[in-house]
Amino acid sequence: MRELRIELHSQSITALEGAEEVFKFPISSALNGVGQQNGSGQTPIGRHYIRAKIGSGASINSVFIGRRLTGEIYSAELACQYPDRDWILSRIMWLCGQEVGLNRLGQVDSMRRYIYIHGTPDSEPMGLPKSHGCIRMRNEDVIRLFDWVPKGCPVMIEA
Repeated sequence: MRELRIELHSQSITALEGAEEVFKFPISSALNGVGQQNGSGQTPIGRHYIRAKIGSGASINSVFIGRRLTGEIYSAELACQYPDRDWILSRIMWLCGQEVGLNRLGQVDSMRRYIYIHGTPDSEPMGLPKSHGCIRMRNEDVIRLFDWVPKGCPVMIEA
C-alpha cells in the first residue's frame, strides 16, 4: 500500500510502499506553525487522504488559482506583476482530514481550508516553514510525487 508521511519538524515528505521508502523530498509548511483552525494560516496535523489530484499533464510551473489553470507559466516577470500571490504551481494534491474534531468538520476541516500539497516557485526555500498552511514542494518533486501517488492515498502529517 502506498502512503505519505509528512514530518513538520524535519520539513520533509516521505513516500512509502508498505514499509519501504520510495522517495523523500524537502517541503515547506506553514510560517505560522502547526494548527487546525480555519483562518489560522497553520498546517494541520493528523491523518488525511488525497481527496483530489489536480493538474495532470500540465506544464511544469503552470499557475493555478482556485484549483484552475490560469494559462500562465510562472516566471520572475509574472511574480513582479503579482507580488502578493500565493503561488500554487505545477500540481495540486488536495487533502481531506480523517479525524473529526481534529482536522475534519467544523472550524478545523482541512479540506474546507484548502490544504494542498503543491508546487511553488524554485526561488522559495525548502526546509523552512514559509507557506500559508499548505505543504509546498519543488515543482519537479511535486510532479514526480503526483505521478506516483494514487487518489485516496493516506497522508499522515506529524509535528
